[in-house]
Amino acid sequence: MAENEVALVIGVGPGLGAALCRRFAEAGMKVAMSARGEAPLKTLADELVAAGELAHPYVTDATDEGAVVRLFDKVSADLGEPDLVVYNAGAFQRTSILEASTADFERCWRVGCLGGFLVGREAARLMVARGSGTIIFTGATASLRGSAQFFNLAVGKFGLRALAQSMARELGPQGVHVAHVIIDGQIGSPRYAELAKARGPDALLEPTAIAETYYRLHRQHRSAWTHEVDLRPWVERF
Repeated sequence: MAENEVALVIGVGPGLGAALCRRFAEAGMKVAMSARGEAPLKTLADELVAAGELAHPYVTDATDEGAVVRLFDKVSADLGEPDLVVYNAGAFQRTSILEASTADFERCWRVGCLGGFLVGREAARLMVARGSGTIIFTGATASLRGSAQFFNLAVGKFGLRALAQSMARELGPQGVHVAHVIIDGQIGSPRYAELAKARGPDALLEPTAIAETYYRLHRQHRSAWTHEVDLRPWVERF
């Protein structure tokens, strides 16, 4: 039952990350939320606790191997071993390949791909031993297509998708559902209020609608698991 389950969301911000935490809490799950910054986490945790939900914030750098291991140990001790783990972290800096710096490229790759490996590995170790669990990775249009000046995003997202595919093929027969969600379009948030107004109703992806898909992936029967799903607004060209 959902009320006995633990969800861990890595990469919690004011948009999709927060919507995922709210949806999982609404389902009765105990929610562990992780990000590099403390203030947004505390605000969201306070909101969920005030609503009667069980939520714990954890400040973690997902690109630090030791920090990720400690995160899983702490969550397991505080709430129980995670039944659902979502890797939602990402980093991007648009630039020309002619002006790109090694430091920026490596930083984006570490957040976009290396962190997914570290989180996915630790989640898999717990779930395989138990014989059940769900791991979901957040992808993007750049998971499939490297656009001009978007290589800092595309390289990490391509790698994250390959990681998800390999994990799904290995772990599925061991009872662990691994899914990759391609977010094809701009996610709505207060930051993009003017863009949403200019494009019209439902032209940006609604975070709560995306979160519903993640929750439904977790609830799928193992005889009909989805590995990859792509989400986009009805007006998006593809």
